[in-house]
Amino acid sequence: MKLIRFREDGKVKPGVIIYDAFYDASAFGEDYNEQFFENDGLNRLKKFVEENQDQLKPLPHNVSLDSPVARPSKIICIGLNYADHAKETNANVPTEPIIFFKSTSAIVGPFDDVVIPKDSVKSDWEVELAVIIGKKASYVNEADAMDYIAGYCLHNDLSERAFQLERGGQWVKGKSCDTFAPLGPFLATKDEIKDIDNLRLWLKLNDKIMQDGTTANLIFKIPFLVSYLSQFMTLLPGDIISTGTPAGVGLGMNPQVYLKAGDVMELGIVGLGSSKQRVVAYGA
Repeated sequence: MKLIRFREDGKVKPGVIIYDAFYDASAFGEDYNEQFFENDGLNRLKKFVEENQDQLKPLPHNVSLDSPVARPSKIICIGLNYADHAKETNANVPTEPIIFFKSTSAIVGPFDDVVIPKDSVKSDWEVELAVIIGKKASYVNEADAMDYIAGYCLHNDLSERAFQLERGGQWVKGKSCDTFAPLGPFLATKDEIKDIDNLRLWLKLNDKIMQDGTTANLIFKIPFLVSYLSQFMTLLPGDIISTGTPAGVGLGMNPQVYLKAGDVMELGIVGLGSSKQRVVAYGA
């Protein structure tokens, strides 16, 4: 299944994609939040769609999309999880996952504008595969880790590098600015993705390819990450793990390149669709 959340009449409503067509699933009566995932929501939604497909209202393809997941308890990010990205930023390849958080207030839809923060001079892009947790996970064995995953989606893990690296070393400050977590366009349940370890992910800036990588190059694979994180914290249903970005970020270029008002980012992951964000100045 592919899940969307869309905006209509000032509200965010649940929807689904069936054979590339968008449908309103408001009659299901639940948002895609922690309670939904915790209470077997995916299976109940699948049954609802199968029984009511003929009654679902079709939506236009240009419907305004929100994040496919309602605001979760946390977004956990993995730093330097591609060796080529570590190299381009002059960082050592980590021996254990580098973990940081991203504020959930940064979440926006896949086609929303990205706002350069006030006093920002080094806003940057990062295409990433995001993992959505399906049930509470604590001290999970790696062999069982995939059982705790609901699905996957596309994430642009935007970063303000000066805030991140030059303001006392707390990465979260450069990761959590408003609009810095465009998610979607949809959540694909894990059965939709046959080989999660071999997906192309890419990002263009103003029609020029900046990032072009594959999840085959993840240093720490997804089952390991779920198990590893669960040793330090309880992962709740709907939580997001953003798994890292390949080479090609502005920080790693010589000279460095950063976002400016008027820029357009397009990004995608095979099987998880694509998104597009226009960059606007703070206060514009």
